[in-house]
Amino acid sequence: MADDGLTDAAILLMSIGEEEASEVFKYLSPKEVQALGETMAKLKVVESSKVEAVLSTFQQTADAQHSLVSDTDEYVRNVLNKALGTEKAGFLIDRILQGKDVSGIEGLKWMDPATVAELIRNEHPQIIASILVHLERDQASSVLALLTERTRNDVILRIATLDGIQPNALKELNEVLAKVLSGSEKLKKTALGGVKTAAEILNFLGSSAEAATVESIRQFDAELAQKIMDQMFTFDNVLELDDKAVQLVLREVQSEALVVALKGSDNALREKIFKNMSQRAAEMLRDDLESKGPVRLSEVESEQKEILKIVRRLAEEGQIALGGKGEESFV
Repeated sequence: MADDGLTDAAILLMSIGEEEASEVFKYLSPKEVQALGETMAKLKVVESSKVEAVLSTFQQTADAQHSLVSDTDEYVRNVLNKALGTEKAGFLIDRILQGKDVSGIEGLKWMDPATVAELIRNEHPQIIASILVHLERDQASSVLALLTERTRNDVILRIATLDGIQPNALKELNEVLAKVLSGSEKLKKTALGGVKTAAEILNFLGSSAEAATVESIRQFDAELAQKIMDQMFTFDNVLELDDKAVQLVLREVQSEALVVALKGSDNALREKIFKNMSQRAAEMLRDDLESKGPVRLSEVESEQKEILKIVRRLAEEGQIALGGKGEESFV
């Protein structure tokens, strides 16, 4: 959700009452809950005209919606069973509805990476790969970082070569996790696994672990490793963004965070940043970089990851385009 959309959503939920608002939250993802909750917490006073405008827009949107049937899944099952017979329709129904009931897997999204890692570390790498492709990329990467290097390399290789998950396998996996976890949200069907997913997860690993993992995959399949690298967008690739994109990113980065992130970059990237700042701001940044003492590599990588999150969000919102080594945007 864009900032304006978040604010409007927050105003709406604060206008309809606690009971109704709580029902809405049940259908949101963990990140949406956090973002919306933070926005609501910041709202103190809102002009009445703004509230009226939000409620009016919501009513118009709601009036334009119409539910065709009360239970679409059940409708699909009945129609196909009648048309094809129970035996023929069975597999097709699974294919159509696969991935919709993953409440057990969805529950992992609400856990911190350490808890998820502890829960799945003893599972087969293929099972771990099947679980991680359902998580947000940064969460999946944090979980990977807590596993052994051997397991991490194996899992990324399996994610990169994953070509979908069979409905029955997904159902069994979900049932196992559902016994341990709570959660009732439904996950939208998405393309899971593949080179793109592996690259996105690797983007959030530290540079040393990232390099080791890619090198391990290269020994197994050099062509696959290159495909993964072509899809990655690392902090150094900020150099390949156009000036307007860099300026948009810089607007959302705190100066102290930028100083730490640039401690681990080369002069070319620094000059790219300086070029897209005012002369005064660039001079201050240069001074801060020179006066800043040694910084832990983990701190540098952490700040770089946060800036990359901003880059990807702006790309997802269509405000900037990611070029780089992969010709197409991969967010």
